[in-house]
Amino acid sequence: MREATEYGRDGSLEDYRIIREPFYRPLGEEVELFEKAHALKLPVMLKGPTGSGKTRFLEYMAHRLSLPLITVACHEDLTASDLVGRYLFVGGETVWMDGPLTTAVRRGAVCYLDEFVEARKDTIVIIHPLADDRRILPLEKRGSFLSAHEDFVLVISFNPGYQSILKDLKPSTRQRFVALEFDYPERELEAEIVRSETDVPEKMSVQLVELAHQLRNLKDHGLEEGASTRLLVNAGRLIQRGLTPRSAVRVAVTRPLSDDEEMLATMDELVETVFAG
Repeated sequence: MREATEYGRDGSLEDYRIIREPFYRPLGEEVELFEKAHALKLPVMLKGPTGSGKTRFLEYMAHRLSLPLITVACHEDLTASDLVGRYLFVGGETVWMDGPLTTAVRRGAVCYLDEFVEARKDTIVIIHPLADDRRILPLEKRGSFLSAHEDFVLVISFNPGYQSILKDLKPSTRQRFVALEFDYPERELEAEIVRSETDVPEKMSVQLVELAHQLRNLKDHGLEEGASTRLLVNAGRLIQRGLTPRSAVRVAVTRPLSDDEEMLATMDELVETVFAG
């Protein structure tokens, strides 16, 4: 039986390197903290609301550390074999195919398990031996263990706002990680991010951020999730393509946030107020 990998040509991870430095402005000490965690080979947990910059931060750090970044979007159907790998019958012979986690462990990459809390419980425990001093990955189907490459980094993320009794990480999992918390940037920084990502004029970026703050105030009054920086960037890009601010905000911000008619009416009023001038 021979081995193969799903990632890159001839086992290379060059396709998973971030070639161009992503735009990122630190909110605090997260860059230094991540670098120290990486030096100590500590796994990292990114906590924060949807669209608060967790993924962009990790792309920035992967580029900064010159490491490939393999991202896995976790969901309830994600199996241990999906992460670790499986035997496949190819061309008349049995081939072991590394999964994304095994590839990162074997070759020294960042493995980013996005929204890890959404994964199945039996899948979550797979990472336990990797996330402590052992830094090993059990390959049960092969009857062996794989020691992590010295450059391997395990990163998970989740949105604490969606925690519930059924969707939460157990203490036995949480306590293996150092945790970096993310939130929406301060107004001036958020406006700078919107301008950098969209090239909208300064006044427009300020208006978009003002609207976001107004909408976030509705989170405890019927709105499930506040407007993320990501949504503002989407709106700004549409504006740059010729849509009016009201139309762009409608399709990129308010309608993705809610289907409730009363809430939509309230948000539309806020849009009219912010973009009245």
